[in-house]
Amino acid sequence: MQHRALRIPALAALAAIALAVGGCATPVPPPYYYGEPPRAQSVELGVVENIRPIQFQGPDTGIGTLGGAALGGWAGSGIGSGSGNAAAIVGGILLGSIIGNAVEREAQKRPGVEVTVRLDAGRMIAVVQDDAGEALRPGERIRVVSDGYRTRVTR
Repeated sequence: MQHRALRIPALAALAAIALAVGGCATPVPPPYYYGEPPRAQSVELGVVENIRPIQFQGPDTGIGTLGGAALGGWAGSGIGSGSGNAAAIVGGILLGSIIGNAVEREAQKRPGVEVTVRLDAGRMIAVVQDDAGEALRPGERIRVVSDGYRTRVTR
């Protein structure tokens, strides 16, 4: 009976830790929302000076952390008894949350490029954007499209 009595506080602690860790995530809005009214965009012409591959990191939603904590706590609950069981649950929660967060971050990586452009007006700018497979090359004439908030380089 004592083994069952220890599980309820351990599960309550698991839920509290998982909620606390998951609540730390700040969602990042997507680039465009459906139904968002279009904005006027300015277009400048220029020449590609340099292209450098980069990698975007997706938003940390906390889902990986929360899921990892829940799985780790569940796995830890099957280890030991008494205070050893509680320690295994807490250890499982901590280790699971770290692993779950790392898995989420890795799964959300996506390729991008940093394009350095010499505008016809003489200014140099660098634009970071998703790698859409356009395969821009140094020396190529391009357009820089901007709505004052987002900027992208295109042919």
